[in-house]
Amino acid sequence: MKKIVSALALVGMVGAPGVVMADEPASPHTLTANVSLTSNYVFRGISQTGGEPAIQGGFDYAHASGFYLGTWGSNVGWLTDFQGYKSGSMELDVYGGYRNTVGDFSYDVGAIRYMYPGSKNADTAALPGAWTSEIYGSLGWKWFTAKYSHYVSDSVFGVGPNTNGSYYLDLSGSLPVGETGLTLGAHWGTFNFKNDSDFAVSPSYDDWKVSATYDLGKLGKLGSGTTLGLMYTDTNAEKGFWTDANGEYLGKGTTTVWVSKAF
Repeated sequence: MKKIVSALALVGMVGAPGVVMADEPASPHTLTANVSLTSNYVFRGISQTGGEPAIQGGFDYAHASGFYLGTWGSNVGWLTDFQGYKSGSMELDVYGGYRNTVGDFSYDVGAIRYMYPGSKNADTAALPGAWTSEIYGSLGWKWFTAKYSHYVSDSVFGVGPNTNGSYYLDLSGSLPVGETGLTLGAHWGTFNFKNDSDFAVSPSYDDWKVSATYDLGKLGKLGSGTTLGLMYTDTNAEKGFWTDANGEYLGKGTTTVWVSKAF
């Protein structure tokens, strides 16, 4: 009987108020996914789909130390319409790096490989392929970020050869409007192709963007992780270079809308 009473007392202590059980330590590993639908895939001012819609998505792994890895993909149209590919309608990126924050300041360093599965026509087979490697670094303060991307592949998105050492500089700001869920953004960038004087028409250009996004989670749990976005982009890219085989000027001013979901 004494053993039974002791056991009951122990059970009572476990469930008793004031007795705190140790929580399991939070995992340092985070795995997330995202998917989006956009009316036009615009990358650094240039349409990758010739003004057509795109479906996109990816997976990201992050460690509490700041280390991260990820992959992301989208349909594209410029391989066949601009780069002389016989087949190819997909972009697949893999990237990794390290990022952290110190007070109001943040930094991020890493590398990315842009991959474009496909095959070229016989008359363009000797031209540089679209696959591109880039290293990058960024510094941020509150809502502002400066990012420098340096290309280390022989050609940059098929523009080349001998464009190794080209770079892209991105200055951007992102300002939340109180607790409304609305965020306003602005961006300016410049793409400088090395040895651009070797081209009959220079591929180098500047681009700019204004944007607004809205967090649908503000409307309830059903909208959690879902974002609506609207942006206007434009460039001073030369039409003589950045016009595809369909006569579509890929650097023209355009308005894009999208919806994305994070899991």
